[in-house]
Amino acid sequence: MTRNAGESLGARFAKLWAASTMSALGSGLATVAAPLFVASRTDDPLVVAAASGVAWLPWLLFALPGGVLVDRVDRRRLMIVIDWVRVAALAVLAAAIMTDRAGVALLYAVLFVVNTGEIVFRAASQAMVPAVVPRDLLERANGWLSGGSMLMHGMLAGPLGGFLFVLAASSPFLANAVTYALSAVLLALIAGSYRAGPASVGGATARSVRADIDEGFRWLAGQRLLRTMTVLIGLLNLTLTAAIAVLVLLAAERLHLGSVGYGALFTCMAVGGVLGAAVGDRLIARIGATWTIRVGLLVEAGLHLALAASRSAAVVGFALFAFGVHGALWNIVANSLRQRLTPTALQGRVGSTTLFIAAGGNCLGALLGGAVAATFGLTVPYWIGFVVAVGVSAATWRVFDRATVARAYAAPAPDQPAAPAPGQPAASDRPADEGAAASPVA
Repeated sequence: MTRNAGESLGARFAKLWAASTMSALGSGLATVAAPLFVASRTDDPLVVAAASGVAWLPWLLFALPGGVLVDRVDRRRLMIVIDWVRVAALAVLAAAIMTDRAGVALLYAVLFVVNTGEIVFRAASQAMVPAVVPRDLLERANGWLSGGSMLMHGMLAGPLGGFLFVLAASSPFLANAVTYALSAVLLALIAGSYRAGPASVGGATARSVRADIDEGFRWLAGQRLLRTMTVLIGLLNLTLTAAIAVLVLLAAERLHLGSVGYGALFTCMAVGGVLGAAVGDRLIARIGATWTIRVGLLVEAGLHLALAASRSAAVVGFALFAFGVHGALWNIVANSLRQRLTPTALQGRVGSTTLFIAAGGNCLGALLGGAVAATFGLTVPYWIGFVVAVGVSAATWRVFDRATVARAYAAPAPDQPAAPAPGQPAASDRPADEGAAASPVA
């Protein structure tokens, strides 16, 4: 399934990885700075919470049409345009903050623009991966992308964003603009054309956006393996986000942790994510994608059980660490399988459909977590998550059997050409392919 461990992913992937990682750092800075800015202007909980709503709304509104756009234009050029639009939006916000003319409404508007771009950027970035690396190095490439994003967004951006905000309220947003500008420059240095080709598997080009979206849905619905993984992502995101939404209360009331201890729980998960990404391709090659998925579902159940039943911060921290490893491995397998099985002309739409369902689970889970905990008790969301995880593990166990997954790894995606060897330039007319749960800039 994988090549020699020492084989290079190539210069083009290195530039794509650097651009994606730089973008993740900038998005993480804004994730920290945005609520700090809102809280500095108002103590109204509804206004503060609305920042998260503004951040998630574009994922529900534009994920599906964004996938159509990714499949209709050159993906690299699209990402460059998105980066420069986001640079402009953030520069306006930073300038307004420095001149004391920025209000919460302007921040919300900029967040909306930035997150709308993030949706399309992420789908296009994933879509480029199989076009710049060989097919049998997809796991390694996705591991590098996942690890870079987790390191920058999950570990470094938090303390750095808070520090920059203390220095000057505009600093995190200016730094975010700089990271997007660097990302655009790096993308511009990648050689080749990355247009998907015809906007339809059948070759038709004059189609409505709705028809293209429907085509992506129908194709995904007809693929048992990918369909199951997509539904699982949405469902498990729902229970996970419901659990995380009230974790701050669990940390205080049951684990007796302060703000530093609460933050350390997320650090445990981030460290696990980085470790999982670092060893992901080798571990998946050793135990196989089937058991990576199956064991991951059990880890998901174990996390909810630990949160529901344990009063030990160490046990909960370890459970979050294990979940971080699982999350990285799951993303590597899910992205690699989708890249292998999806036709070139549908990569953007299938990937954005997955993002849409994942974001839907996140949004609904955030609402349900607090409501369930307030009505039935603090640990009830975790017990529900445990029951759901056990249920879906039992229901989908046979879907991910070795034979089915092996066929997915062995068979090339329809109309998908092989990627060139690392270091070789892409042909100017080479079509690009595609590479969940998403986290918005808020």
